[in-house]
Amino acid sequence: MASEREVFHLAGPLHLTFIDWENANYRRSVAGCLVQGVYILERDRQEQRLGPEALAPPWWEFFHFRLLRCLIDGADSSIFGAIYEYRPPSSQKGHSAYQPHIVVAFRGTMTKKESVSQDLKLDLHLIQHGLHRTSRFETAMQTVRNMVAAAGDSRVWLTGHSLGSAIAMLAGKNMARSGMLLLTFLFNPPYVSAPIEQIKSPKLKHGLRFANTLVTAGLAFALKTREHGHQLSRAEEGFAVLSAWLPNLFVNPADHICSEYIGYFEHRKMMVEMGAGAIERLAAQQSIGSLVMTAMGKETEAVQFVPSANLVVNMTPCPDFKTAHGLHQWWQPEAQLQAKIYQYS
Repeated sequence: MASEREVFHLAGPLHLTFIDWENANYRRSVAGCLVQGVYILERDRQEQRLGPEALAPPWWEFFHFRLLRCLIDGADSSIFGAIYEYRPPSSQKGHSAYQPHIVVAFRGTMTKKESVSQDLKLDLHLIQHGLHRTSRFETAMQTVRNMVAAAGDSRVWLTGHSLGSAIAMLAGKNMARSGMLLLTFLFNPPYVSAPIEQIKSPKLKHGLRFANTLVTAGLAFALKTREHGHQLSRAEEGFAVLSAWLPNLFVNPADHICSEYIGYFEHRKMMVEMGAGAIERLAAQQSIGSLVMTAMGKETEAVQFVPSANLVVNMTPCPDFKTAHGLHQWWQPEAQLQAKIYQYS
């Protein structure tokens, strides 16, 4: 029995009847629905829903996309991503700087038995800052490179939810290091740390973040004076190179998996205003965990750290964590969203 949330005409943004790529709400909703299409593709596979019984196609066909190819994880044969091509009807063709030609989308963790084992392994790699070494990411990265080579970086979007947004973020960072800035939509991106943002006291939150910054910066400085200095110096240079890339991050304060991005960017801004920008620059691109692993000689990449972003926060009250971490919230017309751009310099 299919869930109501899998059926587009019951759960999709049916109010978006007009194509308007200049509208940020439209772009966000389309990107979210294309990720939802990946989730439903995998559910269709698991439930053996074929032909007219398949529930996934309306999630992209409503917006005039066609499915070019599914991305398959070789370990369990699950569908973890999809490549879509925008094919508008002749009556609605037009030109917009935001209009995509290709969208590469990645789903997050699924709890169904056919895919949960491999998904949880990927989550563990993410926590250990080793997502970049997984075969799933290698497949994703090669796909993105191929699409950019074929269509051009200005016509390729990246999007993902949860674990999928971590894959999309890492792919986007790699492309940005090569000077190709892809329009990127990251829904509920994981931030691997203690959920300090969930603490109610602003004073305590600031104190914990300040202490964490000092410890992280101190550890980074100590490692820079030892044999790992060249690794950290390369990381610092790479962080600055990424500053021109402005991914869209969509987070919910009630979602402890991604809410720390709110504090991450605000704390960075506060530290600069306090005159402690040099300390913050050292700490903003590393975690204590990744530094410890670097000291142990392991190559790591803390996916969550980005210099710049358009941070969109959903302030709509949420009844539970499942809703706060869910994908459907991002195309609801009544959502109370607050957007702020953080530009690294």
